[in-house]
Amino acid sequence: MATERGRPRSFDADQALDAALRVFWRQGFMKASLSELTAEMGINKPSLYAAFGDKERLYLAALSRYAERRLSGLAARMLANPDGREAVWEFLRALAALFADPQLPGGCFIVSGAADCGTSAMSPGVEQALRQALQGNEGLLRQRLAQAQADAQLPAAADAAALAAFFIATVAGMSVIARNGAGLPKLEQVVEAAMAVWPPVPLHSEQHGGPGAAEAAVT
Repeated sequence: MATERGRPRSFDADQALDAALRVFWRQGFMKASLSELTAEMGINKPSLYAAFGDKERLYLAALSRYAERRLSGLAARMLANPDGREAVWEFLRALAALFADPQLPGGCFIVSGAADCGTSAMSPGVEQALRQALQGNEGLLRQRLAQAQADAQLPAAADAAALAAFFIATVAGMSVIARNGAGLPKLEQVVEAAMAVWPPVPLHSEQHGGPGAAEAAVT
């Protein structure tokens, strides 16, 4: 429990935030009650307010932690992989494994939370943060696809923005079915089907395509 002002807290704030993250991941912002949050975090309401502020600020801290701990490494590897098609494929497979992990609440924290966006009772600050997170992930995919075009691993005529939107829609769909019990094998089937839309590179572009260009041309 938190103690009076000037005395150290007797709980681990990082562990408490991880516990809040699990509750919000399962329930979303609107359905997660303060009673459930404090019970999972092992603190009382005054301690929650003193350490994290109100429920909205706690959720935003949990969202930031999810992005940092679960997504940032996957995004970095996607951007660093020199083979564009392989980079996106591995990114989607890693997300599938995350969503289907039986040790986690299931699905995507961001996608599940965004299901409440647009409702009148939704916090504007939380809604904006979730929309920005979704747009940021789509932007990362668009960036990697643009690089693949620059490396001649994706045809110049391909619509990188539309492909990025398609892959984000695929991620959202995987999250939904994972929340409803789909296991990793099914999610990996979805990934393979999604990657089938990657346009083949014209044969005359292979010599400039770098790693993966030839593979994409025959996919």
